[in-house]
Amino acid sequence: MKKTFFLSCLLMVLGLTTAFAQIQDPVQFKTEWKSISDTEAQIVFTGVIDAGWHVYSTDLPEGGPISATFNTDKMEGIELDGKLMPEGKEIEAYDKVFEMQLRYFEGKATFVQKLKITAANYFIEGYLQYGSCDDENCLPPTDVEFSFSGKGAAGAPAATSEDKKEEAPAASVSSAVSTADYWAPVIDKLNAFGEETANTTNQSWFYIFFAGFIGGLLALFTPCVWPIIPMTVSFFLKRSKDKKKGIRDAWTYGASIVVIYVTLGLAITLIFGASALNALSTNAVFNILFFLMLVVFAASFFGAFEITLPSKWSNAVDSKAEQTSGLLSIFLMAFTLSLVSFSCTGPIIGFLLVEVSTTGSVVAPAIGMLGFALALALPFTLFAMFPSWLKQMPKSGGWMNVIKVTLGFLELAFALKFLSVADLAYGWRILDRETFLALWIVIFGLLGIYLLGKIKFPHDDDDTTVSVPRFFMALCSLAFAVYMVPGLWGAPLKAVSAFAPPMNTQDFNLYKNEVHAQFDDFDAGMEYARRNGKPVMLDFTGYGCVNCRKMELAVWTDSKVSKLIQDDYVLITLYVDNKTPLPEHIKVMENGKERTLRTLGDKWSYLQRVKFGANAQPFYVLIDNDGNPLNKSYSFDEDVNKYVDFLETGLNNYKK
Repeated sequence: MKKTFFLSCLLMVLGLTTAFAQIQDPVQFKTEWKSISDTEAQIVFTGVIDAGWHVYSTDLPEGGPISATFNTDKMEGIELDGKLMPEGKEIEAYDKVFEMQLRYFEGKATFVQKLKITAANYFIEGYLQYGSCDDENCLPPTDVEFSFSGKGAAGAPAATSEDKKEEAPAASVSSAVSTADYWAPVIDKLNAFGEETANTTNQSWFYIFFAGFIGGLLALFTPCVWPIIPMTVSFFLKRSKDKKKGIRDAWTYGASIVVIYVTLGLAITLIFGASALNALSTNAVFNILFFLMLVVFAASFFGAFEITLPSKWSNAVDSKAEQTSGLLSIFLMAFTLSLVSFSCTGPIIGFLLVEVSTTGSVVAPAIGMLGFALALALPFTLFAMFPSWLKQMPKSGGWMNVIKVTLGFLELAFALKFLSVADLAYGWRILDRETFLALWIVIFGLLGIYLLGKIKFPHDDDDTTVSVPRFFMALCSLAFAVYMVPGLWGAPLKAVSAFAPPMNTQDFNLYKNEVHAQFDDFDAGMEYARRNGKPVMLDFTGYGCVNCRKMELAVWTDSKVSKLIQDDYVLITLYVDNKTPLPEHIKVMENGKERTLRTLGDKWSYLQRVKFGANAQPFYVLIDNDGNPLNKSYSFDEDVNKYVDFLETGLNNYKK
């Protein structure tokens, strides 16, 4: 049970939250209505499963994979008769990953839901949700939608979901929600203007590497790593009479550390998939899990408890290293370091991987781990080349615990970012911008007070003196807290724009230079623009989109940009992760498949995909009153002059 709990925590630490870099579709379900009598019927779900994959059954124990469930959106003149039941050849076996007995299907899966018909006319709509895995990967929960209607007295089978799919028109959602053809695809017209303006890839990769490198440097100065450096370097130099061989062994040790952590980063996306990590970066449940995870890490750094791997793991690897020789022995020693130092490096790695999950890049976790590993491996190789430096190393002491506690405060601050994403997506309004800033002011204020020695934690020593570096760190932390104070009254605070909630959540705002959307509904905004003869600027954004917040506070607040947007355009902002339910679900056809749009976010995300052929945010596009593009699209680029040119070009094309 402990191992299962640890595995779950480790998955959270690594941010391993879903599917594949390429879309996988290993299970094909068919839905069928079977009439038993005038008052009884069944819905039968039959799935064909690809070789190597399996679909999990119903009513699985807690802590395991997702169970198959029957869910209804609408139900009239009909009642459920019992629970969803599995049928056919069900396999029951011990699952090594989840460490429990599980039931699943291979090759073919069948689920049956019995129903009672209680009226002359009946209607039921909903979906089957199931989980599927192979030996290495798991897909996120998958929905199989159905819709049936008929007459109870007739006794004839109603049309199946498959039949209804064939009857559904292959048209966009515009027929259901728009009075004009604003939703018509314009992908070719948009591409004719050229590639979108963006510079995210190189900048984000450099940022990820740099963030990983800084994380590795911080990990070096923790009590789990720093004392090991002189012992390890001395071991390599003493065990070989040849100094060159000792240096070579130390280099090999450092290279092994890099290989171990880069392999970890690659494994994340190769096994679980980067695109799904990006998709779930705005999912409320996972953001709440990330929030709780970082709070737990912060408590660990404060000294409440230690997060450690089972000691038998490190002992086993260490024993194996002693029994072997050569390169394998050195590699196993490096692996032992990774296990022993986990209590200090784990929270740093976990936070880093959670952060890069929003990039959607397959190589982003590997780049982050490369930076982390290089910083961690650097001193082992440098001290081996220059052994005299060992005498100048600062001795272990209470200063290392100060670094741990400081990291704890930072983990706590960043935890609020993930809670904020969930809060915004579901409209809870418990963490508006001023509330968020107030908590950050308190956190960084307390960090400054701690660094001045006015607060003590369990592992702190009794030394009352404050070193000069510690004093300057306290000064920076307190200054940062003071810097955020004007934000409580609406100041933009560009330094924290990537983390704080958007300005429109500010209840009390004295600052008047920010840009606000005139509409958050596409069709209403388009009709207003047509009546007033103005072009439209569409802003596809997300509550959890860091770069969106940067653009809004670093670019939109520029006087030229804000004047162009407010005076010459109708700004329509559409949140693709808005979880507000639609009044009625909308059925659409996309890529030959019927989909159901259940929330406003689903609707705007669908619009962005089918009309403009894009699904990343931020995404800005200028269109005329018929929905046709006026310029190439614009993504994340904080160059104000480029953004002004983007807006002016669109305006000139509209006037033509």
